[in-house]
Amino acid sequence: MSTLFYDVFETSWGWVGAVGSEKGMLRTSLPELTPDRAVMALEPEVDQAEERSGAFPDFQQQVEEYLSGQRAEWDVKLDPTGATEFFQRAWEVCRSIPQGETRTYKWLAEQAGKPHAPRAAGQAMARNRFPLIVPCHRVVGSDGTLHGFGGGIGLPLKARLLELEKQVTA
Repeated sequence: MSTLFYDVFETSWGWVGAVGSEKGMLRTSLPELTPDRAVMALEPEVDQAEERSGAFPDFQQQVEEYLSGQRAEWDVKLDPTGATEFFQRAWEVCRSIPQGETRTYKWLAEQAGKPHAPRAAGQAMARNRFPLIVPCHRVVGSDGTLHGFGGGIGLPLKARLLELEKQVTA
């Protein structure tokens, strides 16, 4: 088994964490209010990982670029080991949603191959191990309203990310 390591770093929006190995990222966090909350967002993988400051310099730079409106695409190797096939498809489809746009859970379910399973699509987003990279904040309710979102500040963070992207693409 690969050695796992993690890092938590401060950004302009809060604390972000990542855990991974030489194979890629296993989990990342949204910007959190404290370093401890960022570490908690990396569970359960962080429990088997050693802390390694500066472990993900490319990811850290990409996060800052994204949060400052200077990055639309991510160049990060992900390791979705252990995720269901449907979750992996839903995450991949979610990554195809253009920056500054939203799609519904129903659309996501259809595109991921389960047209009658918008709740399953919602679970895939709720259990998204790669927030920001897999932009689950771009998935909204059928009426366009914001629903369920993690992070220390939840729905306000989702709204803030969507607003950032709309300004960048305008």
